[in-house]
Amino acid sequence: MTKGATSQTTGPATGRLEALQPGQPIVYGGDRVAYVGPELAAAFKAGDRLLVAPDSGALLHVPAAEQAIAERAVGRAREAFARMGQVSDAAITAFFEAFAANLEDDARWGAIAQANAADVEKAKARGRSTTRLIASDAMRRDMIAGLRAWRDAPPSRGRLVERVEHPGWSVEQVTAPLGVTGFIFEGRPNVFADATGVLRAGNTVVFRIGSDALGTARAIVREALDPAIATAGLPAGAAALVDSAAHAAGWAMFADARLALAVARGSGPAVAQLGAIARQAGIPVSLHGTGGAWMVADESADADRFFAAVYHSLDRKVCNTLNTCCIVASRAEALIPVFLDALAKAGERRRGWKLHVAEADLSRLPAAVRAARGEVVRAEGPREEPRVEPLADDQLGHEWEWEETPEASLKIVADAAEAAALFNRYSPRFDVSLIAEDAGAQARFYEAVDAPFVGDGFTRWVDGQYALNRPELGLSNWEHGRLFARGGVLAGDGVFTVRARVRQTDPHLDRAGAPTPGRDG
Repeated sequence: MTKGATSQTTGPATGRLEALQPGQPIVYGGDRVAYVGPELAAAFKAGDRLLVAPDSGALLHVPAAEQAIAERAVGRAREAFARMGQVSDAAITAFFEAFAANLEDDARWGAIAQANAADVEKAKARGRSTTRLIASDAMRRDMIAGLRAWRDAPPSRGRLVERVEHPGWSVEQVTAPLGVTGFIFEGRPNVFADATGVLRAGNTVVFRIGSDALGTARAIVREALDPAIATAGLPAGAAALVDSAAHAAGWAMFADARLALAVARGSGPAVAQLGAIARQAGIPVSLHGTGGAWMVADESADADRFFAAVYHSLDRKVCNTLNTCCIVASRAEALIPVFLDALAKAGERRRGWKLHVAEADLSRLPAAVRAARGEVVRAEGPREEPRVEPLADDQLGHEWEWEETPEASLKIVADAAEAAALFNRYSPRFDVSLIAEDAGAQARFYEAVDAPFVGDGFTRWVDGQYALNRPELGLSNWEHGRLFARGGVLAGDGVFTVRARVRQTDPHLDRAGAPTPGRDG
């Protein structure tokens, strides 16, 4: 034992946490301490749980009722997974068709739309964003298309990965279901189609949706999801909703070690916190974290291609929407007007535009543009603002969560190499495009940027269903490092494990080469 070290050798003294006191120290991370506040101490009751976010030390209170809701949902999904081995691939195919058909049924969709309208009104009353909440006809079509894509996808259970032949025996590596996937996503009802994709590979799923869309989620489960599970003969609970608006239910779900994978979609500290909770419980995670795409125009950029790329990257606000644009200084005089024109044209099909310009580059814009004011639609409603505002370089990675008014940042750089360095330093390392006609510049830029998604045109291509014909569970950036052995798109058929199976034709195999002795008698 190291000098000065001590250890407890008689067995740990343990008990249940039944109360908290103001100022009570809670040790985490091995050498750090968080202290209980008076509000937490007053709220905590016997039977509740206390989780500690390992990165920040935040003390997370999980009331017993929320813990029970999460445990029941995970338990149902776990029990369903134990029975999925007896479910045929044809039944899984039938589930996806039944789910899609239920969403196509106007009466069923009418009930879902009514619930969604109520959710939207409540969100507006709270000053919340409704951009991704509205269950539009386009969203309905996308959900149906996504489900039918899974219907038509080849079964992935039991797929042979490789076979290695040896004298007298062989080994097969075969895909197999992973288990229960836990899925937390923001208030986007269409994510239901993405989440259920894990069933294609024989998994089950338990999910929690943001509180803004909980009424819509309940209606989808009631009108379309549960009836499809029953019609196809899948086990009840194969896709289970954590029916709670409380964040605590999500924390409890991601702390449940029965999950085989935890997927969180959204952005910012909340997603990072969820990932930390799951990792602390020993659960692999896939985090759809901070978004915001970057675009760089270099010396060889074609103006028309640049205009089209900017315009078509600002059609709506999602994670792959253009957020930050860099233009090389040698082309600034020619391309800044092109960028402003594309931004304004994008604003014409929405409601205005908003631009944040690096402080050192403000003087490059026309005086009339710098002085312009106009309506900007925020979550709390429209308001008049300056069209252009200065931005510090260390804020170039800030993601603009706009509603109806396209919003972006602009930075003038010495060259594409500087743009790549800024991207690697300030962005979430997600989605970037270089507009350049020079093939050598494209090759150098690809090697320089640290991103899972790199393009040469509009940024909105980064989407599992659009690009790969597979609705994604989530898109991952490289903000916290590159991903081990997989790409940035996690789709339902990518949730699997690999089993090894040996087939021995020679019964006398022996690692030391010894012969089989004769049997007595």
